[in-house]
Amino acid sequence: MSRTEVGAALLVPLFWGLQFVTTKLGVEAIAPLMFGALRFAVVAMLLLPFAGKPSRKELTAAALISVFFGGLGFGLYFAGLHLGSASLSAVVAQLMTPFTVLFAWPLVGERPSPRVLLGIAVAFAGIATALFDPDQAASVAAAVLVAGGAAAQGLGTVLIKRLGPFKPMRLIAWMSLFAMPQLLLASAWFEHDQFPTLRHAPAFAWMSLAYAAVFGTVVAFGLWFWLVGRCSLARVAPFALLQTVVAIAASVVFLGESATPSLIAGAMVCLAGVALTQSHRTAAHTTHAVSPSAHRRTD
Repeated sequence: MSRTEVGAALLVPLFWGLQFVTTKLGVEAIAPLMFGALRFAVVAMLLLPFAGKPSRKELTAAALISVFFGGLGFGLYFAGLHLGSASLSAVVAQLMTPFTVLFAWPLVGERPSPRVLLGIAVAFAGIATALFDPDQAASVAAAVLVAGGAAAQGLGTVLIKRLGPFKPMRLIAWMSLFAMPQLLLASAWFEHDQFPTLRHAPAFAWMSLAYAAVFGTVVAFGLWFWLVGRCSLARVAPFALLQTVVAIAASVVFLGESATPSLIAGAMVCLAGVALTQSHRTAAHTTHAVSPSAHRRTD
C-alpha cells in the first residue's frame, strides 16, 4: 500500500470511531429514532443528485435492503447507543461481521470454516466479558439493542451480496431515501415530544448530525470503497477494526466514560474473534457483491 492508501485506511476508522462519540451526543439531545431519520434524510439529499437513475431491480433491492441495513439496523443501534455507553456500543457493533458470516451460510451457501466458526464464538465471548463488570450491568439492554442492530446489518450485507452487484454510492443514496420514512414512522410510534426537542436542540446536536452524514457516511464510505477498488482485502479489512480502539479512547477523553478492565479485555477478545472471521475468501465474497471492481487495482 502506498502512503496515500495507508493514510486513507487510517482516516476511515478514525471517522467511524469518532462517530460513536458524536452520535452519542446527538441521540442524547434528539430522540434516537428521529436522529436516525434525519441522518438518512441528509445522506439522501447529498447523494441522490449524483447517484443516477436506478433500474427497477436496483430500486426494489434498495427498498428491501433498507429495511434491515437501514431502518432496523440503525434504529436499534441508535436506541442502544442512547441507553448505553459509546465505548460498549463500539465493541458490540463489531458483531456485524460474525452475524454476516452466520447469515451467509444459509442464504448464499457460504459455509464458514472451523476457523471462522471459532472466531464467531470468540467474538461473542468477548461481548460477554465486556458485560461482566457490575458497572456494565445496567447496559445489558443497550448491548442487546446494538447487537440486534448488528444482526440486522449483517443480514442486510448478505442481501447486498445476494441481490447485487450494485454501485455503492447509488445503493447508499436510495437505501437512505427508503430508510428515512421507516425511522420516522418508528419515531412516531415509540417516541414522544420529538419536534419540541428538535426546536430546542443545541448546536452540537446538529453538528453531530452533520458529522454522521458527511464524514461518517459519505467521506468514510467513499474512502473505503476507493481502497477496496485499489488494494487487496487482506490488507484493507484489518484497518476497520481500529474504529473500536478509536471509539473507546475518544469516549474516555470526550465523554468521560470509564475504560474498565472488563471492557478492555472484552474488546480485545471480541476484536480477536472478528479478526479470525476475516479470512480472505469470506471478505472478498462479501465486498464483491457491493462493487464488481473490488479485486481490481486501478492507477
